Amino acid sequence: MRISAVIILSVALSGAAQISAQSVEIPDEISLAFKAGNVDVLSEYLNSTIELVLLDKEDFYTRNVAEGILREFFREHPTTDFIIKHKGGKSSSAYAIGNLRTRKGNFRVYFLIKTIDSKPLIHQLRIENDEGRSDQ
Repeated sequence: MRISAVIILSVALSGAAQISAQSVEIPDEISLAFKAGNVDVLSEYLNSTIELVLLDKEDFYTRNVAEGILREFFREHPTTDFIIKHKGGKSSSAYAIGNLRTRKGNFRVYFLIKTIDSKPLIHQLRIENDEGRSDQ
């Protein structure tokens, strides 16, 4: 009985390790870029076309246009901190939800990353007003 329990546990743990090994990791550089408001680093992780939801803007944009919109946002909202609160994913994609604190208010950030040619790229980015939330 003990041996079969050990075998079942071993199989379950190895399966979980394989699943986590296959999922896309969120590069630390993305979190650091949000924390610093560094669009140059962030743009390295933008897909050629990105779905961007940012305050009153919501559309699919090319990387260059999205970069300009993000640059304007971070210029108007200098960052003070960014913390990822939750992340998850599957074999070829990952997502993260975080809190972005700026001098002009707090924002909830959501981004979806998919691997293209072995490089993790942001395909969807949402930055929404997060005023009044108590979990900050």
